[in-house]
Amino acid sequence: MKLITYRAAGKRRFGALVDGGVSDLSERYGSLKNLLSNEKARSLEPSRPAFRLDEIRFLPPVPDPEKIICVGVNYAHRDAEYGRDFEAPKYPSVFPRFPGSFVGHGERLLRPPESQQLDYEGEIAIVIGKPGRRIPEKDAESHIAGLTCLNEGTIRDWVRHGKFNVTQGKNWDASGAIGPWLVTADEFKDGYAGLRLITRVNGEVRQDDTTAHLMFPFAFLIHYISTWTTLRPGDVIATGTPAGAGARFDPPRYLEPGDVVEVEVSGVGVLSNAVADEAASGAASPRPAA
Repeated sequence: MKLITYRAAGKRRFGALVDGGVSDLSERYGSLKNLLSNEKARSLEPSRPAFRLDEIRFLPPVPDPEKIICVGVNYAHRDAEYGRDFEAPKYPSVFPRFPGSFVGHGERLLRPPESQQLDYEGEIAIVIGKPGRRIPEKDAESHIAGLTCLNEGTIRDWVRHGKFNVTQGKNWDASGAIGPWLVTADEFKDGYAGLRLITRVNGEVRQDDTTAHLMFPFAFLIHYISTWTTLRPGDVIATGTPAGAGARFDPPRYLEPGDVVEVEVSGVGVLSNAVADEAASGAASPRPAA
């Protein structure tokens, strides 16, 4: 099932993709996060479509997660980017992102006036469905509500401002995107080990890899992260990006206004966003019509 959070008729709603349209489950459950917290509700039968897709604006599937935790350098084929002396880490590198740094499918990614180095990072995101702390690795996948596509947009020069952290380069308003929907875990009957991730800029493939090459697979990430923080329904784990980000080209190929970034994940779909300049006043550039 594909679950969507969206805005229609002047109100934030959520529902399921049904017959080419979107149902409205807001009255019954309030929000997607509430639905994930209600185990009985996860077997719901969506009602008939309430809106056509061209009548809605997509929001991040879970617009108000308690935590967004991102994993860095998680694909094994990164030695070409980091040099031959690159050693596989013993533990994942993690950092937080804030909800306001993401927009939904079809919305504008904003390049801030403070930097010309807006970069893309296509990723697969896990959304947690069942809460847990110190989750054993063997049980970890049962805590997955579903998957979505994520563009972990990064302001590269600001990543290098801090000696020991990247947080300030990873949290600019509307610099990344997530969506277009959450595909529930029951749709991945063959598991998560062979999912393909492709990132395109203006139709050109820039990243192409599979989860078979993850150094830390989904189950280990959930186990490791839940060791030090309780994972709750709606929490998001961004599982890392493959080789091919714009910063790694010579010369670098950063995003510019008018560029279109697509992140495609097998079994999920395509997340697509155009790039625009953010006004120096902080106001967003005009967005496309819903």
